[in-house]
Amino acid sequence: MKLAKVIAWLGLFAMTAALFHGFTNGDFFADGSKLLANPWGIVSMVDLYTGFVLFSMWIVFRESSKVLAAVWVILMMILGFFAGALYVLLALYQSKGSWLDFYLGHHKAKLMEMAKR
Repeated sequence: MKLAKVIAWLGLFAMTAALFHGFTNGDFFADGSKLLANPWGIVSMVDLYTGFVLFSMWIVFRESSKVLAAVWVILMMILGFFAGALYVLLALYQSKGSWLDFYLGHHKAKLMEMAKR
């Protein structure tokens, strides 16, 4: 789990630096329109948002609060894997070393009971 935390921290720092660079040195709308004018730019956006949706499915599954899950999904769609790295980091610390708690969230007890049957 220590390695997962290191990777999540690195992802969070990398995304922070990339977002800072993009917002301070780029023009979101001008650069975005160039990206969407390129066929591979469209492929990249479809790929990216497919990943956001799949990752968001895990968030919705493991969160007990639908409101909190919705907030995280909105953050994913706006901030991308900056929010994803932050979510993973918080989930890793909240799980206190348990991979089952990390992956299953509030469903762990119910699924463990089902597995015993």
